Amino acid sequence: MTRIAWADRASGFVQADGCSLEYACYGPEPQSAPTIIMLHEGLGCVRLWREFPKFVSESTGFGVFAYSRAGYGQSDSVSLPRSVDYMTREAQDVLPDVLNSIGLMRGILLGHSDGATISAIYAGSVSDLRVRGLILIAPHFFAEEAGLLEIARVGRNFEISDMKLKMAKYHRNPESAFRGWNDVWLHPDFKRWNVSDVIDHLRIPVLAIQGEDDQYGTLAQISEIEDRINSPFEKLILPKCGHSPHINQPEMTLAAITEFAIRLEEFEKESVNIT
Repeated sequence: MTRIAWADRASGFVQADGCSLEYACYGPEPQSAPTIIMLHEGLGCVRLWREFPKFVSESTGFGVFAYSRAGYGQSDSVSLPRSVDYMTREAQDVLPDVLNSIGLMRGILLGHSDGATISAIYAGSVSDLRVRGLILIAPHFFAEEAGLLEIARVGRNFEISDMKLKMAKYHRNPESAFRGWNDVWLHPDFKRWNVSDVIDHLRIPVLAIQGEDDQYGTLAQISEIEDRINSPFEKLILPKCGHSPHINQPEMTLAAITEFAIRLEEFEKESVNIT
């Protein structure tokens, strides 16, 4: 498998599961420091993280790697409709290739929304000792009626507004990007979708961040982690914050991520010294 040429603020395309996926990386390469891999939300991509990956790298001293999944940003297209288990497929079929292509040595998966779910599924179902921690921003483990109603509302808005035109600034095929998210969440079978069992298998520290006013998921998602997890867990619930804490409350979100990452690395170093 071809490794990417890592350089601070470099961008390009990585090959994973037969697809060409756009990426951007920041800070030190994996051989020099831990790496934070950032997985975007259901309508996200590399560019929609905006400056946040750079801020995370500068604040932690870690390398940061962000990529756009197939069907998003400038990455290859994806066959539609997606299957209801598309997040599990992303975690088990695509993410391993991504991590190998960047030469991951040790690091943290940081996911937002769908990206958080994919991160949790990976850590809970794939044996990978390189992944030492999880940062889950607004994760989904099961469908909630309020969230599905909001997704349906966004679907109606897509048809009558300039949303497609705005998305075209970031996605090669905005129609496909939107349908690849909206249609599968509104599929009748998605009401029964539930991947909470992956939490039972997590054996690494987890930080969960969620806004009190998240329109796509309630705090029941965070409670599910608390009730089931068997590894160190901490949470940050942000007031006056919607589905995107890194946009709505960027300072508090960045501070929590930085503290978690640095504390985890200090623990790793202490463990090495002890042994």
